[in-house]
Amino acid sequence: MFLIYRHRAWLFLMILLVLFSGIPSGYASAGTSSSNPSNQNDLQQFFSKAAKEFGVPLSILMSVSYNETRWIDHHGHPSTSGGYGVMHLTEVKPEINAKGDEVKGTKSPPIADPGMDRLDEAAKLLGAKPEALKNDIEQNIRGGAALLAKYARDTIGHTSNNPADWYGAVAKYSGSHEKTVAEDFADQVFATIREGAHETLSNGQHIVLQPEKVKAKKDTARSLHLKPTKPTGIDCPKRLDCQFIPAAYERFSSSPADYGNYDLARRPNDGLDIRYIIIHDVEGSYASAINIFQSKSYVSAHYVIRSSDGQVTEMVKPEHVAWQAGNWYVNSHSIGIEHEGYAVEGATWYSEPMYHASAKLVKYLAAIYNIPLDRAHILGHDNVPGLTPASQTRMHWDPAAYWNWEHFFKKLGAPIHQDGLKDSPIVMIAPDYRKNKPPLTYGEKQLETQSANFVYLYSAPSFDAPLVSDPALHKDGEPGTTAINDWGDKASTGQRFYRADQKGDWTAIYYGGKKVWFYNPKEKNTVRGEGILITPKKGLDAIPVYGAAYPESTAYDGTGIPAEAGGKVVPLQYTMKAGQVYVATNPVQSDYYYAKRYNDLEGNKVVSGHDEYYQIFFNHRIAFVKKSDVELVKRSVKPVH
Repeated sequence: MFLIYRHRAWLFLMILLVLFSGIPSGYASAGTSSSNPSNQNDLQQFFSKAAKEFGVPLSILMSVSYNETRWIDHHGHPSTSGGYGVMHLTEVKPEINAKGDEVKGTKSPPIADPGMDRLDEAAKLLGAKPEALKNDIEQNIRGGAALLAKYARDTIGHTSNNPADWYGAVAKYSGSHEKTVAEDFADQVFATIREGAHETLSNGQHIVLQPEKVKAKKDTARSLHLKPTKPTGIDCPKRLDCQFIPAAYERFSSSPADYGNYDLARRPNDGLDIRYIIIHDVEGSYASAINIFQSKSYVSAHYVIRSSDGQVTEMVKPEHVAWQAGNWYVNSHSIGIEHEGYAVEGATWYSEPMYHASAKLVKYLAAIYNIPLDRAHILGHDNVPGLTPASQTRMHWDPAAYWNWEHFFKKLGAPIHQDGLKDSPIVMIAPDYRKNKPPLTYGEKQLETQSANFVYLYSAPSFDAPLVSDPALHKDGEPGTTAINDWGDKASTGQRFYRADQKGDWTAIYYGGKKVWFYNPKEKNTVRGEGILITPKKGLDAIPVYGAAYPESTAYDGTGIPAEAGGKVVPLQYTMKAGQVYVATNPVQSDYYYAKRYNDLEGNKVVSGHDEYYQIFFNHRIAFVKKSDVELVKRSVKPVH
């Protein structure tokens, strides 16, 4: 999901207490939604009533909603781009540190671009409170219709019965001042009208938009004075539909430290190797992602990919550091790719054209920057750790359970398959995606059964045992849950762990500092893998686990950068206990990228330390341990029970 965290900035409008925040607050939010369930059964009727009330052609209203949300309500929760309900009414609200550089003394940014606050505008048009439009589907649709009617009056002076006259109003609804983005959104809306659309919602209701022949009057967008995109070189493979629309790189106030939405760098020539590619989902539409990255949002990503046809928009050049992963160390070493869609809907948005374009782009970038095509380096946003215990709780969980890692790696030419000997103590999680359909919930709602990419983890070898609980998400004594945003009890496809025990059909692994179990009859959910095995050094009862490979404080001596202004090494809320074994990648030298002022590339510095770290598959997320704290495990070592 978008999150790319900026030290002085707080991610505006992208916060989703459930989608990105910690489980406790997310659960509270999910459980207190005031959305009226009966509304969901009358969605088609609500579209018809609102269209008639505000003089908006029904096809325009329904197609705008379809292209924003696929007609799916999120029960009072915002998307990553701050949009509510089936009409995706956006609200600006800076809440989260967006760069991921958690240094003390930083300030919150000013309020983000108020021009993007469609929710308040719609509420004023209705004479209602914004909360009503967040939680009531009918009011949300009325708000969207009222906005479209206003935008029609702004562009052609009146509302019209002819859908062709609404091209300009639809372009304005996109929220973008960029000609390519606004017109592309309008083109998609009119294409949907011509083709028709239908969806069956989770409550069984079937929504239909009948196809209608219409040729849009594109000159109705002329009064918007949309900004044309300047042509430039594109970092994309050949025969992939790519365009370049730059994310905002601006100073937002008189302070040189108040800027966005990314940091200048010269990767990898400046010493910052690019070793990760982060897979996100937008939690919103393609247009909304591009619009946010171009606004005063303190957030960006290198690329955005559209669901319908796999079109790619490059927004930040790979040599620069996008604010996209919520962890400044990972940001410094990664490229972020956003995918249009919503995590809880999975296959509704994760289309084959999207997988094809994404895999082609990832393979291209991996070849240029020598990035291994494995799950230690091709990460979901949900696999990225926080830098501190508090941020570990707040980190995002997209693209979540429905992203098909098995299919994705096949398209990368690096399929998830056995690469270790038959007696290898390393197991790689590999359930059959098509057949693996575990139950999942979101808030208080049971999600529609879909194929998923994980296995549940239990505290004992029994389905009657509690699911594993992660301290970043649950209080002591609370079990894990089947919530899709509860990543703590889910081991994901491609992750590698040490087999700690086997009892009948159940396999045990070391995970998050604990010995946990998953159902694995005849190893149907795993393949044997290879890797480096590490364990705490003899004589140590436990060692700390970190969210970054930051340098020791003495590494800043002579750099002109005080140690307190650099990356502080803070243990997470876990330890690796004596006797536990984890799978690691080759050790890396510690470093920190100092970048805190606008347009100061010469002042940005890479600080390298003497400490080395192993990156490990620790729990659902990667983690780091100091090389000096561990020793290698020989293959002949017996597992510790």
